[in-house]
Amino acid sequence: MSSDSQYDTILVDDRDDGVTVVTLNRPDRLNAFDTAMRADFRRLWARVRDDVDVRAVVLRAAGERAFSTGLDVTERTTDNDSPWVDVTAPFAETEDPGHDLSPKRNQVWKPVVAAVRGMCAGGAFYWIAECDIVICSPDATFFDPHVTYGMVAALEPIALSYRMHMSDVLRMSLLGLHERLSAETARSSGLVSEVVAADELDARALQLASAIASQPAAAVEGTVKAIWQSMDAARNQALSTALLYTQVGNPVGTATVDRAAAKPSQWWLR
Repeated sequence: MSSDSQYDTILVDDRDDGVTVVTLNRPDRLNAFDTAMRADFRRLWARVRDDVDVRAVVLRAAGERAFSTGLDVTERTTDNDSPWVDVTAPFAETEDPGHDLSPKRNQVWKPVVAAVRGMCAGGAFYWIAECDIVICSPDATFFDPHVTYGMVAALEPIALSYRMHMSDVLRMSLLGLHERLSAETARSSGLVSEVVAADELDARALQLASAIASQPAAAVEGTVKAIWQSMDAARNQALSTALLYTQVGNPVGTATVDRAAAKPSQWWLR
């Protein structure tokens, strides 16, 4: 495993199995994102997208209290030189941070597995809404405080509506700080796919990412891209273009894998 030290707010470790582990590393700020973290993720996603040695990503966070509580509002009230802060309306969005933080909006089609413990709130959904697999510990809670603070909840809930039941998205958005989704409710709503004991969470995320990374990269990335981009099309159009995606990395008449050798061992299966 090699560690990349070019980042200020995240830890990035490249494992030998093709999995890159990314850790949000501002536990003293509950891993809230600031302008420095946005810049780090711009560089990170560009590198993940272009580095053929990276075949899957695990996204986690330092500390036990929070995966992330979203935007670091202390920066907005103290750093008036920030290029994306409107100092006349310090809580109004003047630029969508999701362009920097979200993997799919940065054209990253390599699978991202998120491991969530503690609080996951507000702007944290820029990451979670676009991860391919999300797992969490039993203590994880999910909430969106925008409305409580007098702001329209729009960007994050709309992104979440593509993976959660609409009723749960509306409930979380409208109740704000008055209610938090539990880990089990998040699982039943479709936000997370598995609830794992806290002391096993990171290992399970690595298990899943390593299994994905062990498979042919073209097939994996083609699958991720096909499914996510189909969400921007009507059903008939999505199905009409699906065949094109199946041909990516699958040349007719060419055996890309030994089917017998590709059969997974049982160590990572539930």
